[in-house]
Amino acid sequence: MEGYEHMDGMDDRDEIYSNAVKAGKRTYFFDVKATRNHDYYLTITESKKRFGDDGQPSFEKHKLFLYKEDFEKFEEGLEEAIRVVKAALNGELPESDESDL
Repeated sequence: MEGYEHMDGMDDRDEIYSNAVKAGKRTYFFDVKATRNHDYYLTITESKKRFGDDGQPSFEKHKLFLYKEDFEKFEEGLEEAIRVVKAALNGELPESDESDL
């Protein structure tokens, strides 16, 4: 992994990389972490600021764990979904293919 060198004494599940992306009312966190066996996985966290009835802020979070064996299929699915959204925004509706479900 570019930019990462294993350091002695590092906790085996330490964060290797973190990137926060602010998008409107949401913040997305992309975190690469290491397992005890020095394998890597990605967590994607969506965080939204909410206010309770008392006006106190809190954060609603949703987390997705993505493991290396799923990267390729996840990437393919995400890219296809983004292509569909972009095409729909241009007035091109995709044909429904229920055989893929």
